[in-house]
Amino acid sequence: MDRRSFLKTSALGGTAAAATTLAAPLYAQGKRTLTMVTAWPRGFAVLDDAATYFNNMVDEMSDGTLTIEKKAPGELVGAFEVFDAVSSGQADIYHAADYYFIGQHPGLAYFTAVPFGGTAQELTNWYLHGGGHELHNQIGEIFNMKMFLAGNSGSQSGGWFRKEINSAADFNGLKFRMPGLGGKVLGKLGASVQNIPGGELYQALSSGALDGLEWVGPFADERAGFQEVAKIYYTAGFHEPGSGLTASVNLDVFNELTPAQQKIIEYSAMATTHTGLAETLANNGAALARLQQQGVKTMQFPDDVWDAFGAASKEVMDENMDDTLFADIRGSFEASLKSSAEWLQKSDAFYVEQRQRVLNQG
Repeated sequence: MDRRSFLKTSALGGTAAAATTLAAPLYAQGKRTLTMVTAWPRGFAVLDDAATYFNNMVDEMSDGTLTIEKKAPGELVGAFEVFDAVSSGQADIYHAADYYFIGQHPGLAYFTAVPFGGTAQELTNWYLHGGGHELHNQIGEIFNMKMFLAGNSGSQSGGWFRKEINSAADFNGLKFRMPGLGGKVLGKLGASVQNIPGGELYQALSSGALDGLEWVGPFADERAGFQEVAKIYYTAGFHEPGSGLTASVNLDVFNELTPAQQKIIEYSAMATTHTGLAETLANNGAALARLQQQGVKTMQFPDDVWDAFGAASKEVMDENMDDTLFADIRGSFEASLKSSAEWLQKSDAFYVEQRQRVLNQG
């Protein structure tokens, strides 16, 4: 065969075949797996559920070209080490509650929950329409990360106790687990506050290392089994009225992704927030009923205890105001909260009050 004729045929007549041959390896090379470290043991309701949902959404929306390998605490790093692991590049993404990392920056508390802060809806309002996401990323840039809200547990319970809380003085000396700025508030009331990873809480409560703890709410708490070792459950808390979860991506890794992949991360996170909140709210009522059937006594803190929570919360929040970014975040958040609350109080809150009054008549 004429060599020049063969080359011409291969280059022109064989173009389609060549393209087909080359396309598969190039497509394969475009696949990427990211390592995600989480703060949640596998199977934990609401929290690990959110991480798993996020992973699945990324995989499905990318048609398998972008996948996430999820690692629970201890499989690569510990639960409270995930922030540093992603910041340094040891892992690509973390899924956690950002108030675990207020030692890195106190402003991170706002992207989970702060004492007397926003409900789940109010947090989302601020994050998506009040500048919250931009402020989250300002902190992220300090630590080489791109941040996204990716889950919300809704209003969290006041916690599990072995004895009733009749006054603020009952917190004095109490060994209690509560992370974030809420934990600092209880510290002001004399509690011995500890921040223990979720996977260690059952053992700490059952052994007496803790006198009480807060976790999430009935659905998640029931699966964790706390009703087996404590029977007093305060159903409303001051500390987390609508707790956001975060998926944070190493910034160098995020910048290497295609624009489409970046959007997949963003919208998977948004879907996770919406779905996670619905999961919690859909399951809490039935879970609470089951807890009560197992002998759990549900209670509310007295008004004077709420007043003590409020006074101590103001002290804690004011202590961080010398940090300019914290002050900016607080100002932005509170302005959004005020705007949201003025309408919600006149609409949703009033409607619920009237619904209860009308439907419960007779």
